[in-house]
Order: sequence, then C-alpha cells, then structure tokens
Amino acid sequence: MGVKQAIKSLDAFPRAEEHLLQKTQSGAVVSLVGLFIMATLFLHELRYYLTTYTVHQMAVDLKRGETLPIHINMTFPSLPCDVLSVDAIDMSGKHEVDLDTNIWKLRLSRDGHIIGTEYLSDLVEKEHQQKHDGDKDHNENSIHVHGFDQDAEKTIKKVKQALDNGEGCRVYGVLDVQRVAGNFHISVHGLNIFVAQMVILSLSLLEITFHQQIFEGPNHVNVSHVIHDLSFGPKYPGIHNPLDETARILHGTSGTFKYYIKVVPTEYRYLSKEVVPTNQFSVTEYYSPINDRTWPAVYFLYDLSPITVTIREERRSFLHFITRLCAVLGGTFALTVYTRKSLRGVQFVAREGEREREEEREMNQNQQSSEGRHDDDAALSDFLASLMDYTPTIPDELVEHYLAKSGFQCPDVRL
Repeated sequence: MGVKQAIKSLDAFPRAEEHLLQKTQSGAVVSLVGLFIMATLFLHELRYYLTTYTVHQMAVDLKRGETLPIHINMTFPSLPCDVLSVDAIDMSGKHEVDLDTNIWKLRLSRDGHIIGTEYLSDLVEKEHQQKHDGDKDHNENSIHVHGFDQDAEKTIKKVKQALDNGEGCRVYGVLDVQRVAGNFHISVHGLNIFVAQMVILSLSLLEITFHQQIFEGPNHVNVSHVIHDLSFGPKYPGIHNPLDETARILHGTSGTFKYYIKVVPTEYRYLSKEVVPTNQFSVTEYYSPINDRTWPAVYFLYDLSPITVTIREERRSFLHFITRLCAVLGGTFALTVYTRKSLRGVQFVAREGEREREEEREMNQNQQSSEGRHDDDAALSDFLASLMDYTPTIPDELVEHYLAKSGFQCPDVRL
C-alpha cells in the first residue's frame, strides 16, 4: 500500500478539479487561436528543416594545367559585327587575335532586332590566302596591293552602310583560356584581317589608314556596350556576377573601358554529392577618355586568386528539428494556458465586483427599510404620547370587556 501511494505521488498529471473543467466561450476562442499559432509555427519549422543551408570553406588552390572558361554575352548597339574582334593575351605570352572558337555574333538592327548571324571565323582571310596561292606567277607586292584595294573598298562600303543603318552587334560564346593572369578585349581590330595581307607596308600604318577611312578618327568609334552575362564557369544557386546586366552608354566623346577582375576558384557541392567547379569574381571599373594614340576598346583584365572556396550544401539534423518543434509548440501551449488563466482571473474579478455591488445595493435597501421602520415607531410613540391626555368617550373597562370577549389581545386599550 505504501508503494502504491509513493507511485501515485509521482503522478505529474493529477486530475483537475471539476470547476476547472468547465467549458466557456472565452476558453474556446483562446484554444482556436492557440491551435492556429501552433499550426503556423509547425509549418515554419518544417520548412526550415527541409531547407538546405551552405557552409563555406577556404583552402589553397592546387589546380594545375586546367583551362579557364569565360562566358561572355555582350551587345554593342553602335558598332557593326564586321569591325568587332575578340582578342586574348595572357602572361605566358600567348596572344590570340580575332578568336573564332565558340564565339558567335548576331547582327542587330537599330531597334535591337536580330537581322543576321555569323560565326567568327576568318573567312575573308582564308579567301585572300587562296587568292594569293593561286597567283604565284605575278609580282608579289602588286598582288598584295591589288587584293587589299579591291577587298578594302568593298569592306569599307559595307561597314559604312551598316553604320549609316545604325546596326549593332551581339557577341556571345565561351573563351577557353589558360589558367593564368591575362586579359581579353573587344575592339575594332576585326578590320585587321585585310591589313595582314600587306607585308610591304607598316601594319600599324595600314591599320590606322583603314580605320580612318571608315570612322574618320577614334572619337567616332562608339564602344557603348551592355554586358548581359559575364561569368567564369557554370552558375550555382546563390551566385552573383557583379557585371550582369551592366550598361555603359556613351553620348559624347568616346573612350576605353577597363574592368579589373579578381577571379576566385570555387567548388559547389550539392547535397547529392554532385560537385560543380566554377569561379566567382570581383571587379573594379575604370574609364579613360580617348586620345590620338589609341583606339577605343573594352578590356577585361583578370587575375586568379591563390585561394579556392568550397561551398557545401547541408541539411539540419532531425533531432535539432524535434528540439525546436517541442520548444515552439510547448511554449505556445503554455502561453495559451496562461492566457486562459488570465481571462479566468479577469472574469473572477469582474464577478466579485458585481457581487460586491449587489451586496452594497442590498445593504442600502435594508438601511432604507430600517430607517422607514424607525420613523414608523417614532410616529407611533408620539401618537401614544398624545393619547395620555386624551379622555375616551367609551370607558376603558367596557372596551377591555368587549375586546376580551372577541378574543383580541392588545396591551394598550387606547389603540
């Protein structure tokens, strides 16, 4: 028997008293509000548990002998595709002019609509080379000059017509460069393919002459551009490329744009163990007005960081989810119980106040009734006192006789 009593004393859920189990309308409102809050917090915690988060780690970059992919997608609204050239140079001394690997150009009208597509292969240079190989019996210098004059006049006329029509160009594709510091730039060197045929004259002189015939000076080369996308590898969730959707429009004197880029090698590891090698970057922009010695261009100068960043997706543990869930739901339940008790206390105080006011009203009524009775007694006493000097017409003895005979008892026969 003692053991059972001891076990019962450990019961943390004793039966509540009957008056505490009464259901009220206010209790129903508090219960519904509490259930709504608990359901909302449960869904929030469930979404928080199912959502992954990322952990960043840094280490020394140990990659060697790999290429660096550069994704470009740019629009030049004021320059035709025939004059644009994508060139690249790096610290190893590798210099590529008018790149034609995985680079495309779209001819755009004045309104920005696509009017033609061409691959950036050096077709004109190949055509000139074939012509040069087929005319070996002629004088070499005269052949070169003659070929330059014919094709140059045709190209100048074509480019001038495109400029008059307000044609633009969209350049997009992928550059695979060596994993060393370097730069790539987009300029009007696309006309240099004709200059390459001329070996008898100075290349720089021919370039200037050719450009002068088309643009009439560097100030008329408008390198306004819009960078739709510039990245150094595939994209991953949460990446931010600072040059995306960047517009630089010139309305006056032209100039050269230079973007100094710091590339940070990055690996993104998904929850499924898939690894995406890519790169992040930061950028600093510089613009210099044009001078007589240089022609406008858009330069992207990049350098690689020796530190690599690993971004790993992770999910919160189930025990952590249960712990937060118990804390949230338990706290909400305790808050609803406290609110219900507070409302019950307010109702009790209101009832007590009402009962006190009722008792006060009853006391006032009793006091008024007692005062009325006191007034009646005083009036009766005054009346009896006035009868002391009164001589009745009927003798008192006769009155007492008849009163006694009728059974009426009165202590004062004067009444």
